[in-house]
Amino acid sequence: MSRVGWFDASSGASGDMVLGALLGAGVPLEVLRTAVTAVTPEPVTLEAGAVLRNGFTATRCTVTVADSATARDWATIRDLIAGAPLDEPVRDLALAIFARLAEAEAEVHGVDVEAVHFHEVGALDSIADIVAAAAGFAHLGLTRLACSPIALGGGTVAIGHGRVGVPVPAVTALLRGIPSYGGPLDRELTTPTGAAILAVLCAGFGPQPAMAVEEIGVGAGGADPAGHANVLRLCVGEGPDVPEPAGEALVIETNVDDLDPRLWPDVIAALLAAGASDAWLTPILMKKGRPAHALSVLVGAASADAVRREIFRQTSTIGVRERTFTKHALDREFTEVTVGGHRIPVKLARLDGELLNVQPEYDDVAAAARALGRPVKDVLAETAALARTVTS
Repeated sequence: MSRVGWFDASSGASGDMVLGALLGAGVPLEVLRTAVTAVTPEPVTLEAGAVLRNGFTATRCTVTVADSATARDWATIRDLIAGAPLDEPVRDLALAIFARLAEAEAEVHGVDVEAVHFHEVGALDSIADIVAAAAGFAHLGLTRLACSPIALGGGTVAIGHGRVGVPVPAVTALLRGIPSYGGPLDRELTTPTGAAILAVLCAGFGPQPAMAVEEIGVGAGGADPAGHANVLRLCVGEGPDVPEPAGEALVIETNVDDLDPRLWPDVIAALLAAGASDAWLTPILMKKGRPAHALSVLVGAASADAVRREIFRQTSTIGVRERTFTKHALDREFTEVTVGGHRIPVKLARLDGELLNVQPEYDDVAAAARALGRPVKDVLAETAALARTVTS
């Protein structure tokens, strides 16, 4: 069994709601405080207490920041987090979350990500929420984390650029490819910080996975609207050692008609190195008879940002489209067999313990065949047969 978690975001998510849920699920307040103190250059305090939300008990984490006259851009905040005395997993998570938030803000405001500025007080508040959330999740030691579809709210809200519709543009950008929906209230339920945290930390979005729930954290938002519990629930417990057979994955696609075809092998290699599960090309015919390729990339939510960035860096496209799919995968493991004195790695795929597929690593098979002076097809067949014999 492994440690798993699941968020119920049917009332949305904000930074303080995430922190309250973490505290309710057993993370000590001092873990969050220590991480925040290590990063923030000006005084920030975290306090926690029990509150009621529509008759239900929840944990409210209040983040109080000092008045500040210092404006901070993403580059400055990145340096603060990178240089802070944090454990490496906490630092990496915090940087990934803030990077996602900065990229979304850059997209909606049409500026370079390095130039994204955060409001003086808002910057400190966001730093505290994000760093504390990263520390809390690192403390829980979860093997995997999932989330329900995310409620966004509705109506309008006042931001620094005037009144805008809910969800605000940054939230829409942050949750691209992630299941979400409007309502159930005409108020902002999911904030950019909350959306960034869930987008980076959650590997799947859907119903609660198979798990024996042990801890339940209920994080309260600041508002207490009548007839609605403004809370974010976090369930933590034990689940199967292997991932669920079905999981959420993104397919990111784009059509390209002006790239030198000799570059495609390197493009696909770069996408796989960035975390894609698979990448492939499909020849297509575009308008006016132009030949082109449709690039498709399969990727989990945790690696989607890195893969998306590589698509833009490695190809000539200026836009991508995304879809969410349910992925079913066999349990996989690796072994080695020896053919003619050459060790060859082999991938095994099982269903409920039954060995269904055996796939030797082709490059190693080819190298062994060349060294032995044998046809590749013969070494491939012998390797597969031997692997079935020794693993059955």
